[in-house]
Amino acid sequence: MLRYMKTLEDYSIHAVDGEIGSVEDFYFDDERWVVRYLVANTGGWLSGRLVLISPISVEKVNWVDRMVHVNLTKEQVERSPDIDLRKPVSRQEETRLHAYYTWPVYWGGIGMWGGGMYPAALATETIDEDVRRRLEEQKPDRDTHLRSAREVTGYHIQSRDDGIGHLEDFAVEDGTWALRYFIVDTRNWLPGKKVILSVRWIEKVVWEEAKVHVDLTTEGVKNAPEFNPHSPIERTYETRLHEYYDRPPYW
Repeated sequence: MLRYMKTLEDYSIHAVDGEIGSVEDFYFDDERWVVRYLVANTGGWLSGRLVLISPISVEKVNWVDRMVHVNLTKEQVERSPDIDLRKPVSRQEETRLHAYYTWPVYWGGIGMWGGGMYPAALATETIDEDVRRRLEEQKPDRDTHLRSAREVTGYHIQSRDDGIGHLEDFAVEDGTWALRYFIVDTRNWLPGKKVILSVRWIEKVVWEEAKVHVDLTTEGVKNAPEFNPHSPIERTYETRLHEYYDRPPYW
């Protein structure tokens, strides 16, 4: 099932021994378009310190009570490596974080999460002390591709021939944490209308210009099947959308 990312903001995050904070932001991978970390604001508990929590540690999300349950302890979170989120998160910092929590790394495999599609599969793996030490000593071989969802909100969306609006939200898939769609606010072009586009239709992102270019025409987007942002995204609608744009589905 698909969920709107903004609905997850302010969900409380619960460790096995108590609440540790609330969801403030998400960091996603701009190559595979997958949420790699939840940003937890620890509030008064750790003086508002922001910490990164991998979906590998998420046991379940209670959508009714607006809670995210993780298989960590408060002490683990308190002692976790301090990462300055005012700067880009480096692969070296990620590696240090994974070594600390003994999370297997998600990068390097052919799947969305290592060798598979789900972070829960990585949660069943363990790394021994030798592997943990090697992770800590590992030199980053390339830059990371993590982006803040909050930071990219408001980016301009550019079709082949014109601007069509601003990025407002993402639709994230349960279980995999994959970003399947982004929601576009077209208030300056089609007042009162929002459109939904697949991340697969992104041609490029010019980060320094805060622009997302999509491989679609303005007219094509204008005449797409009507999207209701107040309703769940059903597979029947997804099918109609992909058929309209004549694009293969992700499923």
